[in-house]
Order: sequence, then C-alpha cells, then structure tokens
Amino acid sequence: MESPHLYQQIAESIRQEILAGALKPGSRLPAIRKMTEQWQCNTGTILRAYQELARMGLVFSRVGQGTKVADQLPEQNQTPLRRATLFNRTESFLLEIMTAGYSPDEVEQSLRVALDRWRTVSNQPVEASATVLRFAGSHDPAMALIAAHYHEVNQSFSLQLSFRGSLGGLIALAEKKADLAGCHLWDENTDTYNEPFVRKLLPGQKVALLTLAHRRVGLLFAPGNPLGLSGLADVAQAGIRFLNRQQGSGTRVWLDAQLQRAGISFSRINGYFDEKMTHSEVARAISKGQVDVGLGVETAALSFGLGFLPLTTERYDLVIPAEKWDMETVQALRNWLGLPQAKAAIHHLGGYDTDQTGAVTWVG
Repeated sequence: MESPHLYQQIAESIRQEILAGALKPGSRLPAIRKMTEQWQCNTGTILRAYQELARMGLVFSRVGQGTKVADQLPEQNQTPLRRATLFNRTESFLLEIMTAGYSPDEVEQSLRVALDRWRTVSNQPVEASATVLRFAGSHDPAMALIAAHYHEVNQSFSLQLSFRGSLGGLIALAEKKADLAGCHLWDENTDTYNEPFVRKLLPGQKVALLTLAHRRVGLLFAPGNPLGLSGLADVAQAGIRFLNRQQGSGTRVWLDAQLQRAGISFSRINGYFDEKMTHSEVARAISKGQVDVGLGVETAALSFGLGFLPLTTERYDLVIPAEKWDMETVQALRNWLGLPQAKAAIHHLGGYDTDQTGAVTWVG
C-alpha cells in the first residue's frame, strides 16, 4: 500500500535537486508518467507533489508546457541555493587544483591567507543581527578557524570577520559597528595587555575580556636564518629589508615601544613605513623573497615554512561589552571556546598557549 506521505518525499527530493542546481530555473520537471514509474505510485501522488512544490513557489505549471522550475526562487530558498552553488564551484576548483599536484594542506593554507586579505580590504558594514556575530579587530590566524568551527557547531549562527587592527576593533565597538573586538594591545606603563586601552576607549562601560589564547610573537625570516638575526636590534642593520604592520595594530604598538626602549630610531630601519594588514601577508612577502624580515606570530611562520625567533608572548582577548554578553551568539562562542576540541584546534595551528583559552576577566 502506498504511503500517505509519499508525495512529501517526492516533493522534498525535487526541492533538493532545485536547490543543488541539478534542476535549473526554467527547466521542465519530468513527465508525470515517468515519475509514476520511478516512484511506483499513482498519478495523483505525483500531481500532489507538484502542487506542494508550486505552493512553495519553486515551480509553476502552464497548459501545454508542463511544470517548470520557477525563474525566481522565493527569498527563503535563496540561501540554500547560493550555498549549494558555491559548494559545487568549490568542488570543481578543488578537483582542478589537487589534480595539479597540490596537497589539501597547501590548498587550505592558501585559501586562509587569501580570505584574510579580503577581510582587510572588504570592510563592508554588517547590520546587527540575532544570528550574525560581528567581529572587528586584530588579525589572528586562529580567528578564521574559529569562524568555521563555530558555524559547524552552531548551524544557525555565523561569525563575520573584519580585520582592522586592535585599535580599529575597539573603535568599532565604541561606534556600535561590532559586537566584539580582537585585541592584544600592550601597555608599557603597567606591563599588561588590553585592559588599560579598553578603559580609555570604552570609558564607563562594563566589558568582558574573553581570552582567545596567548601567542608567541617574534621575527620571521627565511629558513635557516641566512642573515644570522639574533634580536630585534638586528632589523636596523644596513641592507636588511624589513616589513612592518600597520599603525593601530597591537604588533606595531609593541614594536614601537621596544624600539624606543632600545634607542633605535625608526629612520634606521629600511622598510619601517612599508606596512601589511595581516601576519599572513608579512610571512608571504618573506617567503617570496620580497623582504628579509618582519614581526609576526609564530603561526604565520609555520604556515609558510619560515624561520622564527621568539621575542615575546602576548595575550589575545575578545573584547565584549556587557550589553552584548548575554546574546545567544556570544554565549555560543564562549561555550565553544571552553571545549577541549576548541583548545586542541587552536593549539594545533602552532605558536599558541591555550591554557587560559575561554577565561573571562571583567573590566569596569
């Protein structure tokens, strides 16, 4: 006996084909007779399935023309369709590039670097949403990984990344253009991270500092250290090409303070005014031989097979105003960071100490 819900199964099967792009807009659905043979059912069941699809706005019927896929799908079906299309294109790209001999790790690294670059040049404002968590702030290689894992664990939520430096992230919070900021600003007077800057830029506000990790920062250079670099002062040597981070980044703030302490004038550093927005861009330039040395996180050095000389360990916090703390998206992120698998994923990137990952400190 035919199941009373068979028409729903048929309708869902066709819906998935439409969303996946197997059935294109304007294409004709299979003839009813063919469908009855395929599904071993009667004509009425197929008609009912097609009527259900028409009710969803996915198909339309005209006398003499049969039933066709709608040219314009309803808004609620746009996101699945776009994702399915993107997935198919990504699969095609991966097939082409891996056939050329690239490994999955090489492809993942290249995509991560390219995405980080786009996140610095494409800072389109994102509207506040109950399902989108807006991040602005310092570049960190772990943030892209976190965004991906966060969405996998919480399918209805997404983490929107915009890299603009630690100071830029705090300013975005002050201007209500972000829900949380990534920050690793070292204060020379107190020898502490982030808290003094949060008090200055977000005065009178109660703010949570959710620790992402402690990360190692140092000099990045070609494998084998061909220039024999042994400390920060060496970047001022004649003939050495240096690549800097942009003003407002935590890395730049720390560098400038150290140069002042050591009595090294920036005018002595070849390339001091040449800036990149991310650690990945600095590492990439060194790997291509465009410059000799830069300051960045160990993770970037590992990703590009570079040499690394550690200089300091800094605390990277996610700065979250109290008014945002109880948001479902924020709590989902906090809970995920507290999981052992989250700490393991961050630690696996290299250059991170995750003992304090997920710890919360309140300011104000």
